[in-house]
Amino acid sequence: MDRFAAGRAMPACRVMGIVNVTPDSFSDGSRFLQHEDALAHARRLVAEGADWLDVGGESTRPGAAPVPLDEELRRVIPLIRAICEDPAIAVPVSVDTSKPEVMRAAIEAGAAMINDINALREPGAVEVCAEAGIPVCLMHMQGQPRTMQQSPGYGDVVTEVSAFLRERVGVCEAAGIARHDIVIDPGFGFGKTPEHNLALLKHLGVLVDTGYPVLAGLSRKSLFQAVLGAPLEERLTGSVTAALVAAQKGAAFVRVHDVKETCDALRVWQAIESEAIAAF
Repeated sequence: MDRFAAGRAMPACRVMGIVNVTPDSFSDGSRFLQHEDALAHARRLVAEGADWLDVGGESTRPGAAPVPLDEELRRVIPLIRAICEDPAIAVPVSVDTSKPEVMRAAIEAGAAMINDINALREPGAVEVCAEAGIPVCLMHMQGQPRTMQQSPGYGDVVTEVSAFLRERVGVCEAAGIARHDIVIDPGFGFGKTPEHNLALLKHLGVLVDTGYPVLAGLSRKSLFQAVLGAPLEERLTGSVTAALVAAQKGAAFVRVHDVKETCDALRVWQAIESEAIAAF
């Protein structure tokens, strides 16, 4: 059985709804900082069609400062536990973190996947995940959030991102993480110019062809400022379009803020491809 099955009649691409418990995330910082607000948001995303929820307690926007361990634990662990115990939610939860201590606590609270922008490079991170036997998502990032957008550069962004992810996959498998438990993410917007992001999306099939499920996180990114001249509050059309393109190119997950709109676009695509109208 596919560990990443959506559990509902949806296209093969799963929609991962974002639950940020941060005061400074670029898109929804402070909106869901309170526990009850975040839990209500999680319920709403599931009602809109989310197949997964991704909970994060540390902003990774360009220029973001690190969050102390105790504060990140305080933000995310009670919420993950509440989501996993809530019968109205009933979808798996991933935790967006790079800290092994948060990974371990999140797994104990019920998290079903570790989503790490640092690709499990922190000491002890690979071992925590291998010991737990839990799926992981490995992301490419050039530099660190505080400085990553200052002067990103590549000879060939697609080749270099692919090589990095292959190397990290090799490390994880050597440590005992099963091949079928590994997802890869090119890291749109993490140490990339708009041109780098467009190249990665255009050639996403290079990563899909590795045989590992690919996660694409393009939601509300500054890419749409460059392409459309769209400020943050006007990036819905660009975000949904990019998620649909990623799905058409073979992405297994799209990580999004706007779940309903993304699900609607994927359903229309599915209806066109199957020439049938499914009952949802």
